[in-house]
Amino acid sequence: MVEMAPATPGRAGTPRSGSTRGEEIRTARARRYLMCRPEHFTVAYEINPWMDSSRAVDTDLALAQWEHLRRTYLDLGHVVDLVDPLPGLPDMVFAANGALVIDGHALGVRFRHAERAAEAGAYAAWLRAQGIEVTDAVALNEGEGDFLLAGDWLLAGSGFRSDPASHAEAQELFGVPVVSLVLVDPRFYHLDTALAVLDDRTVAWWPPAFSPGSRRVVERLFPDAIEATEEDALAFGLNAVSDGRHVVVAAAARHLVAELSSRGYVPVPVDLSELLRGGGGAKCCTLELRDAVAAA
Repeated sequence: MVEMAPATPGRAGTPRSGSTRGEEIRTARARRYLMCRPEHFTVAYEINPWMDSSRAVDTDLALAQWEHLRRTYLDLGHVVDLVDPLPGLPDMVFAANGALVIDGHALGVRFRHAERAAEAGAYAAWLRAQGIEVTDAVALNEGEGDFLLAGDWLLAGSGFRSDPASHAEAQELFGVPVVSLVLVDPRFYHLDTALAVLDDRTVAWWPPAFSPGSRRVVERLFPDAIEATEEDALAFGLNAVSDGRHVVVAAAARHLVAELSSRGYVPVPVDLSELLRGGGGAKCCTLELRDAVAAA
C-alpha cells in the first residue's frame, strides 16, 4: 500500500533551495517512508523507562496523532508505504525498528526483548514482497533505532539494545563506514532518541546521552552540530525526521525548534504525546526506504 501527495511549489517533491537567516541554503529531497498504523498500540509490558503498563492508552488519540504525522509527510511531498499492523504486536507502530534499508537492500533486525521478536519477520516479509533483498541479522540490532545514515557515515548506537557486533554486519553488507557510538542514559535507549540527522553534514544531539569518547567522536565529525537541551531530549525532540530542509519535530521541544529555525531549517512541529508513552516519537514511527523501487 502506498500513498503519495503530488509535489507542489514549496514542498519536498523536488530538490530546491530555501531561504535562511544566514548564507546557508537548506535543500529538501523527496523521501520514501514505511509506517504502521497503531491499531493495536498499547502499553502491555515495560521494556523502556517511558512505559507504564498500569495506565490505559487512549488508542483513538494515538491513531489521530499518527495520522497527522502521515499526512504531514504526504503534504511535504513524500511517499508513504504502509505495512499491516498485526494483533499482539503493540510496538509494531515503531517502524524505524523494522530494518535498515540502503541502496535498495535491507539488513533485517533481531530484537533484544522477546515481546517484540515477531516484528522482525513481519517487516522482513513486507520488504521482500516489495522486491527488496533482506539479509537476516545475526547479532542483535533494532534497525534505524540504532542505525542513522549521515552522509558518508553510518552512525551506529549500542549500550542498551543493539549489539556492537551488528555494526560490523552493517558495514560488511552496505560497504558504508560505520561509526560506533555508546549510549549511557537508559532514558535514551536508542540512538534515534538522542541524535537526529538533519542533512549529510549536520546533526542535532544531546551530548550527555553519550559516553565521553562518543561525544568527542560526534564533535569531531559534526563540529556544527545543534545541541539540544535536556528538556528537548525528554520531549523526544531528537526523535525527528528531516528531508534536508523540513524537520518534523516534537512541538514540545521548543528550544530545539528555535535552534533549527535559526540554522535555516523549517521545523514542522507535531504532537505524538500518546505514542511517547511507548517510548517513541516521529522517527520511531518512520522507516526510510532508501533507493527502493516505489510500490505500484
